Amino acid sequence: MIIKSANLETIATRRSQYPENGKKEFLLVGRSNVGKSSFINALVSRKNLAYTSSKPGKTETLNFYNINDSFYLIDVPGYGYATTDKKTQAKFGMMIEEYLEKRKELVRVFMLVDFRHKPTEDDLLMYNYLKYFNLPVTIVATKADKVSGSKKQKNLKTILDTLDLVVGDDLVVFSSVTKLGVKEVLNKIESLVVETI
Repeated sequence: MIIKSANLETIATRRSQYPENGKKEFLLVGRSNVGKSSFINALVSRKNLAYTSSKPGKTETLNFYNINDSFYLIDVPGYGYATTDKKTQAKFGMMIEEYLEKRKELVRVFMLVDFRHKPTEDDLLMYNYLKYFNLPVTIVATKADKVSGSKKQKNLKTILDTLDLVVGDDLVVFSSVTKLGVKEVLNKIESLVVETI
């Protein structure tokens, strides 16, 4: 898949603001500092389509990125950021739940985890939460360029053992720096967009 166009089309906080054109959607979830913005920028080969921030927890809305005018990548608020107050966390939770409950356009979730570390309790909760909605999930293990060759297999095993993926879910090792995994993710998106038209 060649990305010819990418733009932030819709910013939403509730269902009435979602696009209504029937395009397929891919949701991105992950902890606040796991690299969701870098993931988006790497996929579309742009430096600043999604803004990376030195301050985690900056995304507070559902951001619909229109890619090639054929599908959306949707960035949502990161979870597990300690300084986000309880009231804001609850608001984020309700916003994401409202989206997950009835969104027929959603075809797959990309859940980002840090390849350097064992998935956190929050990661495990999120994976189980997505499975509660019977959503297909691809785990994206980010920051792979920061893991040395000898640790790669060990870290991979730790992630797979911790999350205990169900049949049909898979994992992509990813680096926004070296572009490892970019082609794999784009191929996956392309096959799902074509398959579900």
